[in-house]
Amino acid sequence: MDSMNAASASTDQVEVPRAKLEDIMVAMDVVDTLRHRQGMVERELGTDARREQLLERLREIYAEQGMDVPDHILEEGIKALDEDRFKYYPSKKNFSTTLAHLYVSRKTWGKPVAAVLLLGTLAYAGNYFLNERPQQQALEALPSTLQQTYNEIQAIAKNPQVIVQAQELKGSASAALANSKTKVAKSLLSDMENMLIQLRLSYKIRIVSRPGEQSGVWRIPDVNSNARNYYLIVEAIGRANNVLTLPVINEESGKRNDVDKWGIRVDYRTFNSVAADKRDDGIIQKNIVGDKPAGYLKPQYKIATSGATITQW
Repeated sequence: MDSMNAASASTDQVEVPRAKLEDIMVAMDVVDTLRHRQGMVERELGTDARREQLLERLREIYAEQGMDVPDHILEEGIKALDEDRFKYYPSKKNFSTTLAHLYVSRKTWGKPVAAVLLLGTLAYAGNYFLNERPQQQALEALPSTLQQTYNEIQAIAKNPQVIVQAQELKGSASAALANSKTKVAKSLLSDMENMLIQLRLSYKIRIVSRPGEQSGVWRIPDVNSNARNYYLIVEAIGRANNVLTLPVINEESGKRNDVDKWGIRVDYRTFNSVAADKRDDGIIQKNIVGDKPAGYLKPQYKIATSGATITQW
């Protein structure tokens, strides 16, 4: 009994021999030969007799190549051809196959795409660091910039009204920021910064008296053709005896212009006195008509003037 069980166990453990790799390769070659000779297959694969003839033809083909291929390998190749065992079926197109094709062809499109991505990244980074980031930083610093500018105005201003004016500008700018009106806040800050620049300036106002240049002009106003407005042409002289460029409002147009000389409105008596001084010897003796010390916004004049100005004549 034990011997029978042992025999049975021995039988159960016997593995079915696997096909050798060489046999599989030869069978694939047979299939390939048959496919390349498709006419021969169609003619001789129909019946058993023709199948035998095909087998014989295959023997001859391999014999001519000096190859001794066993019949069971040839028959396996014929069977594989019948079953389309070694036939290639292309994969159906789907997302996975599309990705696979893209990956395989990456050498073709990879470098141009990488170059475009690199240029796009550099452009974005450049715009961010040159434009967006500085604007963000300026916006974040706007409240502290407002406070700092006000503190500087308060420290240098010698006129209490100027400090009140600066405080009002600061309050309006802070309210605009609280309501997300950034442009309004920036505009008000710009006014404060211009105020600070003017407060820091120190200069004297001198009548222009050079050959070929006018020292005074008169104008006929549009509203009254019988009247005349008189102006002395002046310039601002800084501490280093240099001519300054200042923002001046033209009373005729209401526009502010940056100029290095302008006309200041005076009465007829003052205008005529300066004209007589120049006619005497071509030189205006009393040519300093105003002084603007640091800490003040407006000059202090030594002559009678309304303070109105023009920038063109």
